[in-house]
Amino acid sequence: MSFYVYIVASGRNGTIYIGSTDNLAKRIWEHKSKARAGFTKTYGCDQLVWFETFASRAGAFRRERQIKEWRRSWKLLLIEEENPTWRDLYDGLQGEPDPDGALRSGSRHSPG
Repeated sequence: MSFYVYIVASGRNGTIYIGSTDNLAKRIWEHKSKARAGFTKTYGCDQLVWFETFASRAGAFRRERQIKEWRRSWKLLLIEEENPTWRDLYDGLQGEPDPDGALRSGSRHSPG
């Protein structure tokens, strides 16, 4: 089983939300369909713009907490390093081709 840390956004340089899950496709679908009340529904954060994969829930949780403590500018750099056009990566989770390689995961870059 894999675990994920992800960032969803309302648009390029818009409001962002960092979360973790063990079922990324399902969780992003929940954001997109506004299935749960909360921050992402209120602020329209439904575009998957970045994610990392982990072997353990604990590893994903630690990374989520780390990124949440970062400055916003560091979070934006993290997104743009892997996904410079802020393309919604959700379609790639459904088995669509990924021509620009934006679905790479597992990098462990910490700004600053």
